[in-house]
Amino acid sequence: MKSTAKKQATNLSIRSDLLKKARARNINLSQTLEENLEKILQEQDRRAWLEQNREAMEAANRFVAEHGLWSDDLRKF
Repeated sequence: MKSTAKKQATNLSIRSDLLKKARARNINLSQTLEENLEKILQEQDRRAWLEQNREAMEAANRFVAEHGLWSDDLRKF
């Protein structure tokens, strides 16, 4: 997901061997960091959501296991 948020300069430390290789391959470090940081944050958000909603999902699953789905009688397959 592309953001229109303003970019902000920051200082980072990176291993010199990685920096040398990335520069040799014309890798855009800012873009690479943004893309991977976004993936990491999305995964953390997903895990937090699952944990926050775990009890509700378990309760819903128990209800369906006990009572079935409202559409069970409507399905033709």
